[in-house]
Amino acid sequence: MAGLAPVPTLKGFILTEKLGSGTYATVYKGFRKVAHREVVAVKCILKKGLSKSSTENLLTEIEILKKVKHDHIVNLIDFQWDGHYIYLIMEYCSGGDLSKFLATKRALPERVVRRFLQQLASALQFLHSNSISHMDLKPHNLLLSNSYDPVLKVADFGFAQYVEREVNSESLRGSPLYMAPEIILKDTYDAKVDLWSVGVIMFECLFGKAPFASKSYGELADKIKSKEPIKIPSAIRISDICHDLMFRLLQRDPKQRINFEDFFNHKFVDLEHMPSPQCIDRAKLIVMEATQKDVEGDYKSAASLYCQALEYFLPAVHYEKNRAKKEALRSKVREYMKRAEELKQSFKPSAARPQTGNPKTGSNSFELDGLANGCPALKAALQTADQAEKLDEEENYQEAFSKYEDALGQLLLILQNESKGKQKELLQSEVMRFMTRAEEIKNYLEMKRLPLRQDSLNQSVMVSNDSDESTQCTIIFMVLQLNGL
Repeated sequence: MAGLAPVPTLKGFILTEKLGSGTYATVYKGFRKVAHREVVAVKCILKKGLSKSSTENLLTEIEILKKVKHDHIVNLIDFQWDGHYIYLIMEYCSGGDLSKFLATKRALPERVVRRFLQQLASALQFLHSNSISHMDLKPHNLLLSNSYDPVLKVADFGFAQYVEREVNSESLRGSPLYMAPEIILKDTYDAKVDLWSVGVIMFECLFGKAPFASKSYGELADKIKSKEPIKIPSAIRISDICHDLMFRLLQRDPKQRINFEDFFNHKFVDLEHMPSPQCIDRAKLIVMEATQKDVEGDYKSAASLYCQALEYFLPAVHYEKNRAKKEALRSKVREYMKRAEELKQSFKPSAARPQTGNPKTGSNSFELDGLANGCPALKAALQTADQAEKLDEEENYQEAFSKYEDALGQLLLILQNESKGKQKELLQSEVMRFMTRAEEIKNYLEMKRLPLRQDSLNQSVMVSNDSDESTQCTIIFMVLQLNGL
């Protein structure tokens, strides 16, 4: 029939199901005609459908994909052509794209969003180091390696370009819903347009819809031009660091938007502790130092180092794919967690003061109470100290420490103006007692703040497995909590 495109046929491959299609290309699942039947994705671009600009885009895409090799960027295996088509032979990702994943989940838990964001940030860091801007970041262009233990990979570099400085926005590049305001407004732009898109994707993953979801392009443009700040829904609770990053990404003014360096170093992204082959080596070095400090009796340093090691051990467990090795590593990590917790608890202050009998036993407070009748400032200071000790008894150490600090501040001022005598001696003795106790509590609070989550090793999520290979739901160890993740 006239007008129909010829069926694509690629030498050495069998093309099967259609995975998707765009303006001038169709992607098929394919098998290499060899014994091991390598599975690939083949992007078939019809030559006669290419305009001058789309041809330029295609050439740039091929150039970039030949250059970039990264764990979180879809790999270009080869490219071929015949009389009708240009074929890009790509790595096959059986998990589909992120938009499909979101359609089944509506919204994702923050810990899952954080893991995907780490992987996206890792890819962007590599692209940024090569002065490449993707220009079309959106859930459709973020593929998942599989459905049971998905790894995110950036795909479709059809709009990508080298951006080293500001350029004029002569035409719209990308998808309007995820497109930076400076492009829609046809202003100058730079590589920070990708950071806006990351913010929109992050928002959609967390809340189930994009921040400027609209029924028409005109409505979308009006929302983007608006001066009203972007409203972050309160129905779903997110952490402060998550909120901070999203707010800084979704700044309409690119000059106010977070820059790449701050994005890569942001606490929510935390690329330093991203699962990687290097994590286990870093963890081992730190834990060796921790055990040495433990043997030497430097328990505070040992506890701190154990917790630092765990920040690398946990992503190392996630990265390990061999089940037996993963379980062995998980068992070892539990030992370090247990020891770190034991050390932290060893710094717990002893009982503050006797629960029965004279509450002033072992202190000079009883005598000072009598002397304080003629000194309102001393009376107020001692009342604050008494509140501190009551909170201390209840093991409300954070509040107790604050009260001790207040009481010591007041008592030290009084002590400066106190002449020699019995009252000064009593006051000095009480100040030393409170200072000693406050220091014990401070040490314990510092130890408690060391990141350690006993449940983090077994954190898992349910992922719908709708690939060709299975239709069952599989529990996967997709993410491990890290520092409260």
